[in-house]
Amino acid sequence: MDGSSHDAALHALAGRAAAAICTAFEDYNDSFRSITQRAQRRFEMREWQLGQRDAVERIELYDHRVERCLAGLVGMLGRHIAEEATWSAARAEFSRLTADRPDRQFYATFFNSLTRKVFATIGVNPAVEFVTEADAARQGVAPVGEIGMQHGLVQGLETLLAGLPWAAQMHDASRSARFIAGEIRGVLAVRGLPSALTRLEVLEPVFYRATRAYVVGRVSGESWTFPLVIAFAHPESGIVADTVMISDYELRPLFGFSRSYFHVDLAEVGTVVRYLCSIMPGKPVDELYTVLGRAKQGKTERYRRLFRHLAVSTDLFVHAEGVRGMVMVVFTLNSSDLVFKVIRDHFAWPKTTSRAEVMEKYRFVFRHDRVGRLVDAQEFRRLRFPRARFAPELLDELMSSAADTCRLDGDDLIVDLCYMERRLKPLDVYLREAEPAAARRAIRDYGQAIRDLALSNVFPGDLLLKNFGVSRHGRVIFYDYDELCLVTECRFRDLPAARDYDEEMRAEPWFYVGPDDVFPEQFIGFLGLRGELRDEFLKYHAALLDADYWRRIKSAHAAETHLEVVPYQRRQISHILATS
Repeated sequence: MDGSSHDAALHALAGRAAAAICTAFEDYNDSFRSITQRAQRRFEMREWQLGQRDAVERIELYDHRVERCLAGLVGMLGRHIAEEATWSAARAEFSRLTADRPDRQFYATFFNSLTRKVFATIGVNPAVEFVTEADAARQGVAPVGEIGMQHGLVQGLETLLAGLPWAAQMHDASRSARFIAGEIRGVLAVRGLPSALTRLEVLEPVFYRATRAYVVGRVSGESWTFPLVIAFAHPESGIVADTVMISDYELRPLFGFSRSYFHVDLAEVGTVVRYLCSIMPGKPVDELYTVLGRAKQGKTERYRRLFRHLAVSTDLFVHAEGVRGMVMVVFTLNSSDLVFKVIRDHFAWPKTTSRAEVMEKYRFVFRHDRVGRLVDAQEFRRLRFPRARFAPELLDELMSSAADTCRLDGDDLIVDLCYMERRLKPLDVYLREAEPAAARRAIRDYGQAIRDLALSNVFPGDLLLKNFGVSRHGRVIFYDYDELCLVTECRFRDLPAARDYDEEMRAEPWFYVGPDDVFPEQFIGFLGLRGELRDEFLKYHAALLDADYWRRIKSAHAAETHLEVVPYQRRQISHILATS
């Protein structure tokens, strides 16, 4: 075959591959949206357990479809599957095919997922990958509807509620409208702002997560604009407005890195991400893609954000603040809001877990409902960092304690596997540095974090303060997953009474302790709380030291009873219902 014939054959083969990848992504995207669309029915029918299963199915969908597509490409390309020239030509054709598609960046990420598997790419391979935002971006307009205000706020809100897909199931929409209006006016009064509204707009798709539905938008007056989120609950009596959020402070945790993903059916995700950025300025774009369920795109955006930051910063990667971990080497850039976790080659006693078990714990958290108390840890493979950006003592530890994962390649450090998370202030450090009132609030929220995790069928395993962090909003979040397990896997036992003084004074238990046995009475002893902080914990969370408390929660999970963790400060409309 002469050169021109070979080029023509390669071009034709690459074109077929590009078309197959495009079709595979669109099939994935259609399936993603199909699962997402079930959320409305789950909310209307109160099918909470089925909703949780939908969430897991949707999370796992991407990797399944990438593997399926790759298997098809192996059959199509044969020996050409591992040729950069084939993939480079396919990329050019793929770029042409997707030039005018909504969310073109999603197509590019899907393409890159395939090339990284084929070539086991370390860092970035610009010969076969889409590497810049310019390869992918397209501007569009978010699907926003404006609500007429000519007849006043309450009537405008009644119009808004009447247009919701489950309006017929609302428990007295007029009362919900008055409640929402009262909350908006109350916030404006507290801020000393005029209550006359000039504009009310909302994103047309409804956001769903767990047992709640959310209408998202913003509200404006002559001299002010605020974000607006209205949360709806569906008790047996009918759907009601449950709370109103009208501040950036309230919205950020709702769309935060410790929450599970929203189910919101979007024809074009990028436009909605830009809208959310406009009502939450400074919110990382990668977190917004992730919280909308587009975790792979969130990873792509986080990777780009990190390496843009590396290009304009000069500080070194250093050990993260807090006690050094026995399972992970944890490091950060002080100029960044991220931390990086690398699994050690060997774990010091008393850790008995394995590397595979640690990885499975992180996969579990990725799939599980995080209820605002678990950090979303994103797994990255084969990262390439400039060696010179690592502090010598950190580099020494990585090369000595994590040599199975980290290696040097010329002027670069290759990290085969790491977990990237938002950085938090370790709780033990926070308590040492905080004012007494702030420390007491943190201890109360620490206990509430344990309760919330239990309600989601998660037992942290290791309750030491160093394994929890404090967010910028003062929220306590768990981030050390190597001993995490299900509540239903634990055997919560009362501590047997000693039969004599000798038994009581023994350093080791005088009774049998199984591998799944947990003795809640012992919690307070090893937490290290003293004085006011110990008193504060016992005042609000003494129940956590009672084995019966845990057994009741375990029984409820075993019976598949839905135990709810509300993701905001709940406001009820019961006072309106009682007085109207």
